[in-house]
Amino acid sequence: MKESPKKFFLRTYGCQMNELDSEVMAGILQKRGLERTEEESEADLLLYNTCWVRELAARKVMGKLGKLGTSPKKNAIIGVTGCMANAKGGKLFEKLPHLDFVLGTNNIQDLNAVLDEVLLGKQAVRVDPLFKEELDYEGAQRENGLKAYVSIIRGCDKFCTYCCVPYTRGKEVSRPAASIVSEVKKLAEQGFKEICLLGQNVNSYGKDQPEWNIRFHDLLCLLDQIPGIERIRFMTSHPVDITRELMEAIRDLPSVCEFVHFPLQAGSNRILKKMHRIYTKEQYFEKVALLREIVPDVHLGTDMIVGFPTETEEEFLETYEAMEEIEYSTAFLFAYSPRSGTPAKRWVDDVKEEVKEDRLHRLLRLHNRIVTKQRNQALGSSVEVLVDKVAKDPLYLRGRTRGWVQCIFPGDPSLIGTLQTIKIESFSHQTLIGTLQSCEFKSGAKGIPMFAGSSTSALPKICL
Repeated sequence: MKESPKKFFLRTYGCQMNELDSEVMAGILQKRGLERTEEESEADLLLYNTCWVRELAARKVMGKLGKLGTSPKKNAIIGVTGCMANAKGGKLFEKLPHLDFVLGTNNIQDLNAVLDEVLLGKQAVRVDPLFKEELDYEGAQRENGLKAYVSIIRGCDKFCTYCCVPYTRGKEVSRPAASIVSEVKKLAEQGFKEICLLGQNVNSYGKDQPEWNIRFHDLLCLLDQIPGIERIRFMTSHPVDITRELMEAIRDLPSVCEFVHFPLQAGSNRILKKMHRIYTKEQYFEKVALLREIVPDVHLGTDMIVGFPTETEEEFLETYEAMEEIEYSTAFLFAYSPRSGTPAKRWVDDVKEEVKEDRLHRLLRLHNRIVTKQRNQALGSSVEVLVDKVAKDPLYLRGRTRGWVQCIFPGDPSLIGTLQTIKIESFSHQTLIGTLQSCEFKSGAKGIPMFAGSSTSALPKICL
């Protein structure tokens, strides 16, 4: 028998979906009567919400969990949740016998039941392959009172050969629109200004429920009409499912930001086919061109993998040239590492590590040159910034533009939570540096700064 815990410590590894899952679990535990602590040494319940998609995150958490078996905290209740829990299940007990429970991504709602089993002296494991029950998102304990993640679809049906997500989070399951709208309305009432809609592929929203007759762009239209929500972001998008209707929604809906995470992954058609990305480079470029025609000021983000099995130098150069041509404003760049349970794991990882590292560094240098060029082009311009916190230098405030670019400027903390117009005067690395203009940025038509006394009467085209 174990004593009922009083304080819990929760550490999150990995993506935004994991961050939101952690907020939901924190809500469940606080409702149970536990107090959260940021000091691991004070807690008698230790939770580690893990990632299995990225090798580095997986290594970090395995090292951390191993050390707990010989630390003074081994008497605390120790639980592993997240994608590693789904990937490893009960096998984690074999390597880490001091663990008390393993809880998968589709079983968060079972957290209380699992804790009750542990208190009876049992090791517990719940790792269902399918998502069955909607979570209590409205009970989530948000760590930020200004910006909130909102889940709209879980799982993935694309089965890219390098990716474990379909196996750790299951098939796509869309969340009912009424539930999403209800949550966002309550967030607005609580003072949240920005929401980020989450899903492994947000563009697939509603496809698993055709009887709903609602797609992602329809959902954006519903959320745009909620008073108090100044900005809507979303991630991640699969290029195959990005539609003209979505592009028009980005253009026409005032709250939807002009930033699209649009992962290419590789510039070679042969490698794209081997990855099972189900599009060609030419089809991808056509969608980028259409998006930039419809939304001229759009900012694009990407993921890129170098050193995928059998990738040649010539094929890497196709990736390099694609990045050079498209000029992404944000890029997450990775050297390939095989993940257990994926088709690519069965293939020979034949690109040498030093070759992968060389290609990765070449892409990083290219991206830095592109970003420097973009920051130089921004000098002298005015941008809208949602002020979210005091910067490292307490004389400065920090926020992001609609295009997801970080910006700092001198200002009073009373401006946190407001939209301000900042004139860009310099930059440091990827961060813009500017000064506050005299007029506050008011809500208005897409891309047009609406100052006091201005108005707009046109309804967004996408809603008509």
